[in-house]
Amino acid sequence: MRVRLPGGGEWRTVREYLVERLAPPAAVIDEMLGAGRIVRADGRPVTPDTVYVPGMFVWFHREAPDEERVPFPVEVVHRDEHLVVADKPHFLATTPRGSHVTETVLARLRRELGLPALGAAHRLDRLTAGLVMFTVRPEERGAYQTLFRDRLVHKEYEAVAPYAPGLELPRTVRSRILKERGVLAAREVPGEPNAETRIELAEHRDGLARYRLLPRTGQTHQLRVHMNALGVPILGDPLYPVVTGPVPAGDFRRPLQLLARVLEFTDPVTGHHHAFGSGRTLLAWSAHDDWAGGGPAQ
Repeated sequence: MRVRLPGGGEWRTVREYLVERLAPPAAVIDEMLGAGRIVRADGRPVTPDTVYVPGMFVWFHREAPDEERVPFPVEVVHRDEHLVVADKPHFLATTPRGSHVTETVLARLRRELGLPALGAAHRLDRLTAGLVMFTVRPEERGAYQTLFRDRLVHKEYEAVAPYAPGLELPRTVRSRILKERGVLAAREVPGEPNAETRIELAEHRDGLARYRLLPRTGQTHQLRVHMNALGVPILGDPLYPVVTGPVPAGDFRRPLQLLARVLEFTDPVTGHHHAFGSGRTLLAWSAHDDWAGGGPAQ
C-alpha cells in the first residue's frame, strides 16, 4: 500500500496521521513502526518521531485477512506496454475494497503478470462478469480514466431476464438514480436524469430473453435498476426487485446474469482503435437448468 500525506491538517508526525486516518488501531500502527514495516519512498523506515511532510509518500504491506477463493480464472484478452484487458468471472471484485483484497482481479493480475504498478482504469461490479481494463504505467492512468469519464468508450452488456411480450423494445431509459452509502440497493428518485441506457431485445425463448444493454452513463447498478424498472429484473440479482443479499462469500450458485460483452475505444496514448469482446457466456441462457440448479458459474 502507498499512502500520500495530504496537504493541510495539523499532524506533527507521520504516526499521528496514520493513527487518525487508517483503520488499524494505534497499537498496530506502533508495532509496524517499531518493526520498521512502514517505509519512505527511498526504503528508509518511518519512525514514531518522523516529521509530517505534506506530499510525502509512505509504503507498507497491508495485512490481508483470509479470504474465500473465487475458483474461476481471470482471462487476459489483451496485453501491451500500456494496457491489460481482462475477462473477469462472476463473484470476483475488480479492485481491493472492504473484505475483498487478495481475491480481486487487480491483485491476481499484479501477481500473475508481474506488474506491481498495474492500476484499474474503471470498475465492474463484483457480481458482474466481463471485460475490465487496467493500465500498466501509473502516469498514463489518468488518460484512460478520462475516456470513461468523457463517455468515449463504447460499452455493450448482455443480460438474461424474463421475456415480456408487451414490452416495447428497443427503447432508451433515462432516470435519476441515487445510491446511498451503507444501503445495498440503489433507487430511482425524482429529478434531472443522471442515468441513460438503451435496451434492445436480442432473442427470446421459453419465457426468457437475452437483452443487449448499451449504457451511456455509469451510475452504480444502473443496468440492474433500469431492467428492474421495466419489469424484467436480471436473473440472479440479489438486490432487485427484492433485497436478499449480499451474496455470502463462497456462495457461487446462480450468478447474476449480466456480462460486460464489448469495450471499444480509441487509445488516447497510441491512437490505435481497440475493440475487445468477452469470450464468456451466460449460463442461464446456454444451460438454464444448470444455472437454476446452482451449477458452476463459469
